[in-house]
Amino acid sequence: MPEKFVLATRKSLLALTQSKWVKSEIEKRWPGVEIELLKVVTRGDKILDVPLAKVGGKGLFVKEIEDALLEKRADLAVHSLKDCPTELPDGLEVSVFPQREDPRDAFISRDGKGLSSLPKGARVGTSSLRRMSQLKKLRPDLVIESLRGNLDTRLRKLDEGQYDAIILAAAGLNRLGLSDRVTEYLDPDIMLPAIGQGSLGIEFRSNDSRMREILASIHHEETATCVRAERAFLLRLEGGCQVPIGAHAVLSGDSIEMHGLVADEDGNQVIKRSRTGSASSPEALGTELADEILEAGGREILEKVYSENAG
Repeated sequence: MPEKFVLATRKSLLALTQSKWVKSEIEKRWPGVEIELLKVVTRGDKILDVPLAKVGGKGLFVKEIEDALLEKRADLAVHSLKDCPTELPDGLEVSVFPQREDPRDAFISRDGKGLSSLPKGARVGTSSLRRMSQLKKLRPDLVIESLRGNLDTRLRKLDEGQYDAIILAAAGLNRLGLSDRVTEYLDPDIMLPAIGQGSLGIEFRSNDSRMREILASIHHEETATCVRAERAFLLRLEGGCQVPIGAHAVLSGDSIEMHGLVADEDGNQVIKRSRTGSASSPEALGTELADEILEAGGREILEKVYSENAG
């Protein structure tokens, strides 16, 4: 008899593709194991007519999935790590990270023009305040509009002419075999990615030693080191979807180079700092970089953004 486990996932094409990949990797490494998918609809999936920043709350795309884990209807869950809060319910952990995909943002335009070549007044769609603020700083002459929906929905809206260009995570396009849609990859120097972008985070019950043993086979330690630094940065800033925050850590030998950003929604104030630290203590590096940005004016920006969204 095979050993069966249940994997909770959102229903979107990207979420299912990512979950099926994890299922396949586990079953390949553990021939006696079978993974069944449990499709879950989250609050973030239901609210499609409101910008994420206005919906409020952390964990818009994970709470219902975490309930399934806590109620033992599921044994593991696969998240896009950038959707996953840094504070988790008691008894659950996100500590397994497969090898990271491309962390960059991808710019996709209808006429093949890159970001710098878009005409003044062109409409660019994105759901991310992080992207909006950096875009407004780079090209204040563009019209930035909110874009919600699954990845395939966003591409359809572009093709229908609702936008001149859109920005999506490169990793999602790569995982769905849609890399040919990319007009231009945006270097992190230009557009700092979201925390954990390009990474999957696998969540499970902390007391489930068998699941921990199975998942260890698909864990990638270099990826883990970088995303642990990034998530410590986010934790220190207490950030969620309603705040323009970005960070990107790169491992080089025994050290990590990390860039972090806090901005206001209009891109008028963008505080960006870099720091290098030891790969043996990624959380310390992330926390120190966050503190540096807070002291440089980030605290005032965050307080203003939080108060405006609360109002």
